[in-house]
Amino acid sequence: MSIEQLGRFKITGTLGRGAMGVVYRAHDPLIDRTVAIKTVGCAGLSREEAKAFEERFYCEAKSAGRLNHPNIVTIHDVGRSDDLAYIAMEFLNGRTLREILDSGVVLPIERSADIAAQIADGLAFAHANSVVHRDIKPANIMVFENGTVKIADFGVAQIPSGSNTVAGTAFGSPKYMSPEQITGQKVDGRSDIFSLGAVLYEMLVGRPPFAGDNLEALLYQVLNSAPPLPSSFNASLPSGFDRIVARALAKNPDKRFQNAADMAAALRKYRRIAKMAQAQAKTEAAGATAKSATARPGDATVLVKTVPVQTKKAPTSILRYAIPLGLLALLAAGWLFLRPATSPQPATALSGTTAETPASVPKEAVEPVAPSAPEPAVSPPAIATQQAEPAPLAAPVATEGRIRLAIAPWGEVYVNGKKAGVSPPLNEILLPAGKHSIEVRNGSFTPYRKSVDLAPDASLRIKHKFE
Repeated sequence: MSIEQLGRFKITGTLGRGAMGVVYRAHDPLIDRTVAIKTVGCAGLSREEAKAFEERFYCEAKSAGRLNHPNIVTIHDVGRSDDLAYIAMEFLNGRTLREILDSGVVLPIERSADIAAQIADGLAFAHANSVVHRDIKPANIMVFENGTVKIADFGVAQIPSGSNTVAGTAFGSPKYMSPEQITGQKVDGRSDIFSLGAVLYEMLVGRPPFAGDNLEALLYQVLNSAPPLPSSFNASLPSGFDRIVARALAKNPDKRFQNAADMAAALRKYRRIAKMAQAQAKTEAAGATAKSATARPGDATVLVKTVPVQTKKAPTSILRYAIPLGLLALLAAGWLFLRPATSPQPATALSGTTAETPASVPKEAVEPVAPSAPEPAVSPPAIATQQAEPAPLAAPVATEGRIRLAIAPWGEVYVNGKKAGVSPPLNEILLPAGKHSIEVRNGSFTPYRKSVDLAPDASLRIKHKFE
């Protein structure tokens, strides 16, 4: 049945449908703005249930309406029309985190940490105002192009609706529920921290921390099983994120972060570490490229500057040879003076010695100038450096892309007709940029086929479950 009006709000379109009701786009004539209206059906409830529903609905909506924070969707109004209760809230033109994850985009580590930190900021403010969300999940997180993140559905997640309760507690999304929610215990802000840990895990790994073939198996895992560390799926992940996720997903609330602000601070700390590591890797790559590009033969003259040090030995060499040669010259002169002029042989033997530089004196002793070409004792390091320098690595990296795999229960992966391996354990493939044909096979199931156009340095995710 189409709805044209809810209270003062004129319905202009449908934005989506959820488990609890429909979300409409509407116009608020009072202040001339567009709003989003989420309806919650109370049809099918007994009179007592309907009364309890209405009381709690207004109480929770009133509490949520106090939350004025940049990371929380603002609630403008609350009301009821026949069997429909509704909340009018800020209209936001963004995408849910669920839509982003389902699109196959792999979020960078620092972006995942930033989204989780902003969610934690909003939760910290809500908890300080005695409001617990109880249904933190990707579908309730709005992400915008400018990087802002907002939590939606405060005041709705806590409202009971018919049989959607477990031991008297509002039933949220099983994959992200805390153990105390499942067992019907009293919950506080630490329950939201558990749910945020599950959301962060999915952003880092590409799949939720808990899964099961049925609801019973899923809830058993939430209560009893610890998921594998995120770094076991992503080796480049700093170990600090393993500790954050493990602490947030602790079964005992006393062992979790005791407030969301502490979790936000931890996330930002390791986000900075991840960014610094990435920047350092880029700097090292750029440095290697620059060093290789500048290590030309002409640069070897920088090392040849050490040669003049050898000329300090020149005075020693001159004294070593000059004194004996001077004595020899005096003896020769005396001998020539005493010998008859008709004796040509001795004069011929020493004529070159008296008129030219003695042949036995090293050239550098007379001309202490650095040689124009590198000496063998000096030049090898420069030559070796030039020969050992690899070609720049930036170009090969820029021409490759990455495909991450999430195959259940398993599958043989073929790339362009050639087998690449079995997933799991294969969870990542590096391929040249361009178009590729991906095929996943598992026994008698119909093969899964996908064509991808991989951009340089891009990261895509292929997720498939054989059923």
